Amino acid sequence: MRQSVEIEFPRGADSYAVTRWAGEAPDAPVVVAAHGITANGLAWAPLAEAVPEIDLVAPDLRGRGRSRGVGGPYSMAAHADDLVRTLDHLGIEQATLLGHSMGGWVVAVAAVRHPDRFGGVVLVDGGLGFPLPPDVDMDELLDALLGPAMTKLRTVYADRDEFLAPWRNHPSLTEVYSPAVEAYLARDLIGTAPELRSACVLEAVRDDAADELRNPEAVGAIRALPVPAVFLHAERGLLNEPVGLYPPAVVAAAELAGAGVDVRFVPGTNHYSIVLGDRGIAAVAEAVRALLQ
Repeated sequence: MRQSVEIEFPRGADSYAVTRWAGEAPDAPVVVAAHGITANGLAWAPLAEAVPEIDLVAPDLRGRGRSRGVGGPYSMAAHADDLVRTLDHLGIEQATLLGHSMGGWVVAVAAVRHPDRFGGVVLVDGGLGFPLPPDVDMDELLDALLGPAMTKLRTVYADRDEFLAPWRNHPSLTEVYSPAVEAYLARDLIGTAPELRSACVLEAVRDDAADELRNPEAVGAIRALPVPAVFLHAERGLLNEPVGLYPPAVVAAAELAGAGVDVRFVPGTNHYSIVLGDRGIAAVAEAVRALLQ
């Protein structure tokens, strides 16, 4: 198993946590990865195993995991600037960006705001906006989209197994569940039994969702990328529904090629397995390697 190093540095009200998997060579190319809206940096552990030649840097974004105490503001710009501060703390001049789900918006905004620090962007089932009614209730939208991921934010668990049980049986995870996936999920737990909770800050999830879907800077970032970019979209949805978050017809209508984005459909994957399962990891690894070349 590839060894990782945990790094923390002062940021805001608390410390910002980063997991780093050093590359095989001292001069390995750096990839900085942003996770999804209720996830944490260990979501990238399976990819780290598959691409040992890169130096993979994966923060717990503010309001999540071990960065939950950093505090607001919560927005794509705040997360993007945190990625640059991470590079500064580690003494890294330039990196390739990789983002999954909400992380897609984070890295797109990072590339637009800091074009001198990033050489390419891989967006994985995220970063492309879709129209919302002006009066949509954000909590209702998040519950409809994320289901169990939102339920965990409001639930108190008696022990670790009670927390993990719904995920072991989650329709999108049953085929890819592994010790690495379980470690990623368990990183989210805080507190002491019998009062365990998710580390995700509900305010952060709400504010970030509103920002990624309504803020013109975040919504428009994918069409303003100043560096080479790849957009990967999964065949199936968040609950392994037959239709993905980004149906092929919707992606085609977005005409991302006109904005210089290389669009790739990833069959046999859903919103989670595209970063946690072998097929998805292979597609992400191929996209990353293509940009690094």
